[in-house]
Formats: sequence, structure tokens, C-alpha cells
Amino acid sequence: MTTPIRRVSKRMPGWAKAVSAVVLVLVVFFAGIRLSVLPGLKDLFGTETHDRSGPALLQSIQDISRYDAASGNFQIVVDLEKDTKYLPDAIRGSRTLYVGAGTVDAYVDLGKVGDNDVTVNDDRTSATLRLPHARLGKATLDADRSYAVSKQRGLLDRLGDLFSDNPNSEQAVQKLAVRHISDAAKKSELTKRAESNTTSMLKGLLSSLGFKEVRVTYGG
Repeated sequence: MTTPIRRVSKRMPGWAKAVSAVVLVLVVFFAGIRLSVLPGLKDLFGTETHDRSGPALLQSIQDISRYDAASGNFQIVVDLEKDTKYLPDAIRGSRTLYVGAGTVDAYVDLGKVGDNDVTVNDDRTSATLRLPHARLGKATLDADRSYAVSKQRGLLDRLGDLFSDNPNSEQAVQKLAVRHISDAAKKSELTKRAESNTTSMLKGLLSSLGFKEVRVTYGG
């Protein structure tokens, strides 16, 4: 007697077909968004930006008596590398190249000029002014012209970024850029230019008021 051979059915179950169909549709759907081959899908899932910031509050008001006579534009390429002892850079460490662009103003504080620092002759044709030396303001970075060129991080640093939000990741290179810009401004002739411009401004102003001779000196 011959025993009949049972054929094993290779047909996919109904639920598996349904899951496969859904997966296929999703793959095609998101591929269309990625490649922009399906019109309108990109707009459908486009991101929107909402500014929910509160109103700016006035903290204080200060009277300014200084004359900003010159401004210097500076640029520095910061190369900041952080290493860990006994671990290779591929495991733990970072290196950041950052282009920092900023400005430094030079000013003369006219508010420090006293009565004894201004001498005028009797017929008001000659004046002598003694002003304080020009000083440098704080260096400020220009966010539109400053940017990170490259960031190299070790494996542990990358894993740490996955589990933590560090909005100040560029704070170290930004502070370093500000410090280098400040040092460069001190070595420049920015204060001399500010004193020269202040002298020209005062001579032009007093000449328009009828003074024929104006002498400006700096000290203190």
C-alpha cells in the first residue's frame, strides 16, 4: 500500500502578507519624501518653527559719555584639542576647528574730562583739552561670521552626546576666540587710531564754533 505524500504549504499567512504590505508601503512612502519624487509629501511632513519667547525686559539704563572713535574687525582660527591620558583619541578626546570673527571698539571716555582739563583764552579763539587715553572695549563675536569648520570626537564622546543635550558644546572655543581677538586688539594700533579720530572730531567741532586754535592732548 502506497502512503500518500503530504505537500507542505509554502503559502505565506494572511497576517504576514498584511505586515509585509504595510512595510512596503512605508518604505516607498518615506523614500518618496527622501527623494522628493512624490509632490506634496515634503510639505505634508515639513517642520515649522514657532517663536514662543517672552517679551524682552528692560533691566537698567546707563548714560554713556564715551566716544567710540574706532572699531577693529578681527578673525582667528581656533584649533582646540582635548586629550585623555592613557586613552587614544579614537576612544576619548575631541578636536575642534573654529573660525571666530569679531570686533573690538576703541573709545575715549569724555565723561572723565573735568573743568581743569579744558582751558579757553579770554577771547574764546584758542582752546586746550586734556583727555584720558583711549581704551579698548570688550571683544564681541559675530554669530553670522563665526562657525565650526570641523569637529572630531572619540567614541565615548559620541556616545555621551546621544544621552545628553549639551547646548554649550562650542562655548570653550568661543571663549578662546574672544581671548585671542582681545589680545590681537591690544597689540594693534586701535587706541592710537581712536585718539587721532577723537582729536579730528573735536577740532572740527570747536572750529565750527569759532575757535581758531584747538590743542588736544591725552594723559591719565
